[in-house]
Amino acid sequence: MTAEKKSTEDAQTPSSDKAKDRLAQVSSHIAPAKTTQRRRRKGTEPDLPADYSDILGQISSLQKIAATPDPSNRGYVRQKQAGKLWVRERVEQLLDPGSFQEVGSVSGTVQWKQLGPLKEEPVEYTPSNNVQGFGRLRGRKIVFTADDFSIRAGHADGALMDKTIYMEKLAIALKIPIVKLVDGSSGGGSVTTIRTSGFSYVPPLPSFTQVVQQLNMGIPNLGAVVGPAIGLGAARVVACHFSVMAGDIGSLFNAGPNVVKNATFEEGLSFTDLGGPSMHCTNGTIDNLAPDEAGCFEQMRTVLSFLPDCGTKMPPTIPCNDPIDRESEMLRSIIPRARNRMYNPRKIITEVVDRDSFFEIGALWGTTAIVGLARFAGKPVGIVSLNCEVNAGALDALGSQKIARMLKFLDVFNIPLVQFIDVPGYAIGTVAERTATMRHGITLATTYYSTTMPVFSVIVRRVYGVAGGVMLDCRDPRMRVGWPSGLWGSLPLEGGIEVGHSYELKEIERKHGNEKREERYKELENEYRRLMNPVRTANHFGIEEIIDPAYTRRVCAEWVLHVYESLLPERVAQRVSGKLSPVFA
Repeated sequence: MTAEKKSTEDAQTPSSDKAKDRLAQVSSHIAPAKTTQRRRRKGTEPDLPADYSDILGQISSLQKIAATPDPSNRGYVRQKQAGKLWVRERVEQLLDPGSFQEVGSVSGTVQWKQLGPLKEEPVEYTPSNNVQGFGRLRGRKIVFTADDFSIRAGHADGALMDKTIYMEKLAIALKIPIVKLVDGSSGGGSVTTIRTSGFSYVPPLPSFTQVVQQLNMGIPNLGAVVGPAIGLGAARVVACHFSVMAGDIGSLFNAGPNVVKNATFEEGLSFTDLGGPSMHCTNGTIDNLAPDEAGCFEQMRTVLSFLPDCGTKMPPTIPCNDPIDRESEMLRSIIPRARNRMYNPRKIITEVVDRDSFFEIGALWGTTAIVGLARFAGKPVGIVSLNCEVNAGALDALGSQKIARMLKFLDVFNIPLVQFIDVPGYAIGTVAERTATMRHGITLATTYYSTTMPVFSVIVRRVYGVAGGVMLDCRDPRMRVGWPSGLWGSLPLEGGIEVGHSYELKEIERKHGNEKREERYKELENEYRRLMNPVRTANHFGIEEIIDPAYTRRVCAEWVLHVYESLLPERVAQRVSGKLSPVFA
């Protein structure tokens, strides 16, 4: 073999070896070598199930415990003896059948029994004292929280605050309504928390950042008091767009009777004495009163039916069989010709809006004003009216607060306002001055002028003073009509003549006696009444139009239809873009 030939073979050997190695590698993939099976050593645990049935079984066991009432539990017994539903009974009655999807279904305190190095099973379980999740109300998807008073009276446990904050955040992220059933402190503190944690803490309030955000975003917050709402629980339900209390079992207070006894020396107070319906449904803390828990649930369903899921959507419309051109002849005579006689303003509202659609809010407080929700042609509107049957309709401090709250409510939900005006002015006298009527009246004025929802006004009788001007002059151009019964001016004639002609009347009485004074007063009164004919105002375009009361429904409905067709879509677009940001809280 020559040196040249040997050199060539040596050069080809590495390449040949690489090919063989590659072939062997491919062969091993196609027909892998047999491996010897390892024997399980005696006494070791069997392999965990491949389908995770052990974990799923633990979850199922805990869920079953949480969903099954324990008649031997003293908290459950106390709940039933008080005439209250158990928390899961409440959830079942509130939500549409089959719509409940729980979040945090196994949160709580568990004692585990170890069965081996890798196996364990729950032997004792105390669920978190708040049931939360998703559900539907008349088909509308919601998130909800429901306190379980039977477990630590609703006081804080290890999971409750995290669960509650999570649900508040979900409402914002998903832009869906949130419903809160409050029975207890809703996770508020207890002195026993100090003992279990080993230290005392500076009280936090992390969830209220989300609550305020929801309120201003127009994400419906609906709360029901279905037991004693204490401390944080009271705060959570009051910080809602709408709240309702069960009359048979509801109460609300900053601290319970035992704490009050040591602080203010008021002894022997019951929950009802301290903060029952007669207290908080008449002072504006809670909006509405219901006879029982079922009544609370129905009111929340009704209110939600008027509201969008959030402020970047239109209010929901429903079918309507009530003709918009329906005439109401009874409205022609509902306002008495005798100017000091009263009438029922609620009859005007129910006669003009869609039949059976009026839902009043706050009927037991601020009774000089009437506010609520209704529909025209199936489309939601807000309603504001003064109540001439209480204090002659003069607007007092509570009435101003009630209307101001309603205006913010409508503004944040993009709901137009229809108001029926009969306002003799702000309330007067020592009681009115002592209760800061003007302060609250001006707060109402700033609310009228700072909100932007469309407003339509029907003047049914009196419009006097600053209060009348505030309610009617808050939009430019004004959208309003008057009835033939309209009376308006800077002051009512009663008292106004005395002020304007004081010197003349006193001189007549001094020179000619009281009889002549009364004759002159009557002459002046007749002259002013003739000049106050509403047609004269219309002659000078002081009122844009006076209509036949029988046609009020048609006039209002046509305005509402235009608002929903042309104005609200533009308003919603401004909400989406951030150009318009109403403030409720």
